[in-house]
Amino acid sequence: MRVIKNSVITNNVAKLCKQAAYILPNEITRALKQSKQKERGQAKKILELTLKNAEIAKKQVFPLCQDTGTAVLFIEIGQDLKIDGSLENALQAGIKKGFTENYLRKSIVSDPLFIRKNTKTNTPAVIHYNIVKGNKLKINLMLKGGGAENKSQIKMFNPTASKEEIIEFILSTVKAAGPYACPPFIIGIGLGSNFEGAALLSKQALLRNKSNKNPFYKKLEKEILQKINKTHIGAQGLGGKITALKVFIEYAPCHIASLPCAVNICCHSARHAGVVL
Repeated sequence: MRVIKNSVITNNVAKLCKQAAYILPNEITRALKQSKQKERGQAKKILELTLKNAEIAKKQVFPLCQDTGTAVLFIEIGQDLKIDGSLENALQAGIKKGFTENYLRKSIVSDPLFIRKNTKTNTPAVIHYNIVKGNKLKINLMLKGGGAENKSQIKMFNPTASKEEIIEFILSTVKAAGPYACPPFIIGIGLGSNFEGAALLSKQALLRNKSNKNPFYKKLEKEILQKINKTHIGAQGLGGKITALKVFIEYAPCHIASLPCAVNICCHSARHAGVVL
């Protein structure tokens, strides 16, 4: 049985923190450049500045955004793999190491209501585990800013809800986000599963860089994107043709009596990175 040491996991997670915080994924950079060509006036200037910000962050090693986010980890563990120690501890240590060594802002407080004391390590990270075949460890890190996360929503529809009703809920969520979540957005949509499952699907959707393989959902992604861009909220909410860069849908089976729909808003600084060990 293959064995991975805790120190290897910790060091790789720390590297992912730096990569995600400083380097915008290629697909997002391409989408911003394509959007810039479609815009005019102020919207075009904002997108030019957004791309310039990404260039400076990459070359001079500055965070893409001052809000370096909540660390969200998606872990796939091969069932034939052995971890030499506590996987949870190794992952959390990697976030602490990555945020400390790279001078990233620590944004996590220990208690949500009254104490709200900063943990000063940006831990604990939110971790989702999945056991798969093989002997590999796949780690995907997402740094999710608070402003966009605050504008995300979930609704439990009746199973009789129409496609139009669901699209209207998605559009109303985007409109409510407006300038407060730093558009142009990437929109993750989770359909099906249950209450917490739909929310997780919507966040996992943000890791994708291609349209849905299912022709129906691929068409729906395109339709929703077009309708979002017709809102003309535009870059930073100041008007324009491009309000969202991408729409990604993940779906799962659900109970006969429900139809969950979650919308996870992501700002233009879609920060994620991954590694397979």
